[in-house]
Amino acid sequence: MKTFLNQLNEAQLAPTLQKEGPMIVIAGAGSGKTRVLTYRIAYLMSQGVDAFNILALTFTNKAAREMKERIATIVGDSEAKNIWMGTFHSIFARILRFEGDKLGYPSNFTIYDTQDSQRLIASIIKEMNLDKEIYKYKQIYSRISSYKNSLITVKAYFQNPELIEADTMARRPRLGDVYREYVERCFKAGAMDFDDLLLKTNELLTRFPAVLAKYQDRFRYILVDEYQDTNHSQYLIVRALADRFQNI
Repeated sequence: MKTFLNQLNEAQLAPTLQKEGPMIVIAGAGSGKTRVLTYRIAYLMSQGVDAFNILALTFTNKAAREMKERIATIVGDSEAKNIWMGTFHSIFARILRFEGDKLGYPSNFTIYDTQDSQRLIASIIKEMNLDKEIYKYKQIYSRISSYKNSLITVKAYFQNPELIEADTMARRPRLGDVYREYVERCFKAGAMDFDDLLLKTNELLTRFPAVLAKYQDRFRYILVDEYQDTNHSQYLIVRALADRFQNI
């Protein structure tokens, strides 16, 4: 324990040793922010925090893998493997595997990648006999993705005259119909796209307080790498999970 703490300078050591309460580390590139996050996890475990109660979120699989490997060298493989550590999408997909039945999804739901989603949207545009030069499938996909990341469901879309007017002015008055058909087909196929992993996790935690309480109790310490890069949907999920213990 003493050995790895000795690798930190004074500025890095202070946040590493903070056990309770919210905290944000602001520093330039290459200053050791990820090292602080990694060593803080190891320090928490050395202070008796169960790996089961730690959630670490990253933006890349590579970062998650490297962090877990570094932690394993300090606390051991058997302990490190119990930490829930990964990208936002991988962690929320894992939660949805356990809880997705409450939203009508099978535990083995399919995850559509960008190509899968764009292919489906292109098919819907063709079946609706829409002008593919106006309803360009990649642009429609991006538009739907932006809606989902802003937590704008199909229902919310049709209740928002400003969105409908904006799409009508862009000569795409049936974009909402494409959105609705896309969502319905994904659901019938037992599939979610990448954006659904955030949208549906938000829905799950909002609609089912018992599920939220379960994961709040489990994830008593939450650490987010590159927190400044979180979008609105990711922020709301993290805020909800951290609301009980405020150790983020």
